[in-house]
Amino acid sequence: MSTVEEPERGAGTGTIVEPTPQTTHGDGDHERFAHYVQKDKIMASAMDGTPVVALCGKVWVPGRDPKKYPVCPTCKEIYESMGSFGGGKDGKGGKGDK
Repeated sequence: MSTVEEPERGAGTGTIVEPTPQTTHGDGDHERFAHYVQKDKIMASAMDGTPVVALCGKVWVPGRDPKKYPVCPTCKEIYESMGSFGGGKDGKGGKGDK
């Protein structure tokens, strides 16, 4: 005959509650701007619907006219700092939509 031992009171048999993960990504400003993305990535996304990554780190599938939105300040700063390596006035790059 087996015996089952009862846990002592106060022995830590309570429920563990894990913290709720953070689901927002800032204050939503990324949704109000057009972002810089490599032109070839924009074209590939248009063909197969794969998400793109902007210079500022935003990930999304382009689908709106970027000319309707101001350029993301973070993307613009990064793009201008790239100089002849792919940004600035002489570099290559593309302005994706939001």
